[in-house]
Amino acid sequence: MSRFANPCFNGPRFQDRVMVVTGAAQGIGQRVAEQAGAEGARLALVDRADLIHEVVDALREQGVDAIALQADLETWEGAADVMAKTVEHFGRIDILVNNVGGAINFKPFTEFTDTEISAEITRSLMPTLWCCRAVLPTMVEQGSGVIVNVSSAATRGIHRIPYSAAKGGVNAMTASLAFEYAEHGIRVVATAPGGTEAPPRKISRGTPEARNETEQAWFQAHIDQTKASCLMGRYGTLEEMAAPILFLASDDASYITGSVLPVSGGDQG
Repeated sequence: MSRFANPCFNGPRFQDRVMVVTGAAQGIGQRVAEQAGAEGARLALVDRADLIHEVVDALREQGVDAIALQADLETWEGAADVMAKTVEHFGRIDILVNNVGGAINFKPFTEFTDTEISAEITRSLMPTLWCCRAVLPTMVEQGSGVIVNVSSAATRGIHRIPYSAAKGGVNAMTASLAFEYAEHGIRVVATAPGGTEAPPRKISRGTPEARNETEQAWFQAHIDQTKASCLMGRYGTLEEMAAPILFLASDDASYITGSVLPVSGGDQG
C-alpha cells in the first residue's frame, strides 16, 4: 500500500525525528519549533538569547522532548558545539532548520559603511554556512537528513543590499549543497519569506532609530516596496511562514531538493 493511501496511518510527520531549529527564541523560528513539537519532533532549539530557555520550558510543559542550546552561530565554534551537543543528547540529527538572520540597517547602499556591510553578511549568511558545515558529517554518516534554509524575498529589493547579498548566498549554497550531497541521501532546500507580521521583537536586531526624516523615509521605502511587490498586498503571518518550512522538512517533500520556495504572496524575490 502506498504511504499516501491513508494518511491517518502515518501519524505525526515528525514523530521521533530530531530537529535543530536555530533562531528559535522568537518569530518564525519559535513558531516552527512549536508546530514541529506538536507533530512529534524532538527538538534542539538554538539562540544566543536567554529567551530560548523560556521557549523550551513552555514546550516541555506540553510534553515536547526539547533542549535549549545557547550559542553564537556567527562563529564556527558556536555552530560546531551546537551540533555536537545535539548528537550527544539525541544520538542523531534528522533535520536542521537554519533560521538565523535578519537585516540590521535600511538605507541606500552607498550609505552603508564597510563595518555595517560586514555585520550584515556575518548575521545573515555565516550562521547558515557554519551550521551546514557542522551538521553534514553527521548526516553523511547516517545516510540521510534534511536541511531547510530560511532565505528571503529581499534578494530583490531596496535599501538592504548587503542583506540581499547574504540571502543570495544562502540561495546559492542551497542549490550547490543539494547537488553535492544528494548521493548521501541528504536534501537541502530553502524558503524565501516575504514581509512577516510578528509580535514586537523581545530583543532587537540592532536596527538604529531613525535620526531624521530622511532616515525615516529610507526605512519606510523598503516597507512600501515589499508590499508593492506582493501580489496579495499584505504581510504573511508566522503560521504562513512556518508551514512551508515544515512541509519541506517532512517526507511530503521527499522528491524536492535544491529548490528555493518563495513564501511572499506572489513576490518571487
